[in-house]
Amino acid sequence: MKKTWIAALLVCGTSLGIAGAATAAAESAKTPAKAASPTYAERLERGKQIASSVCLACHGADGYSPIPANPNLAGMPTEYIAKQLEYFKSGKRVNAIMQGMSAGLTTEDMKAVGDYYFAQRGKSQAVASDLKKAERGQQIYRVGIAEAKVPACAGCHGASGAGIPAIYPRVSGQWPDYTLAQLKAYASGERKNAQMNAIAARLKESDLVALSEYLAGMRAR
Repeated sequence: MKKTWIAALLVCGTSLGIAGAATAAAESAKTPAKAASPTYAERLERGKQIASSVCLACHGADGYSPIPANPNLAGMPTEYIAKQLEYFKSGKRVNAIMQGMSAGLTTEDMKAVGDYYFAQRGKSQAVASDLKKAERGQQIYRVGIAEAKVPACAGCHGASGAGIPAIYPRVSGQWPDYTLAQLKAYASGERKNAQMNAIAARLKESDLVALSEYLAGMRAR
């Protein structure tokens, strides 16, 4: 009797073990495996695909815009590009064209575009056309204007204008038309950024033009 009871217990235990394993396997099958994060090379390829199909007309395949009214993106910090695309998509930054272009992009797509354009550092077509204005712009960029409480632009955008990832954009080699338009938008409050709104509002239009000229001629690695 005792042996029969032990045998029954062993069979029952084995059955429970098998059932438990089967249940665990079934639950595991219901949970999708976590996809591996794309490699840097894969992100670059994805970014290139998006740039070639979505961004090409306005920003150029290599990030150097053929239109002075649109920004050069080559060498722009990855994090900054991704953040601006998020702003466009959410409506935090308003631009009808960019809102449409960013609507279908995922967070990973935005990072991929940023990686691709950051890797396209080269030679900008933008140049300074007025030496005197560029010299004035250089003074403002490097030293600021103490009497107007305007700090040196280099403090945030770097001595070479390369910018600081995720916070401040690359400004060197930018089309002067685009830079001037953005500075005016900051000065008027049309484009929102508390720090830039305050600084741009203290500058005369001639100083905004001078900065735009200087930045066009700047080159950063």
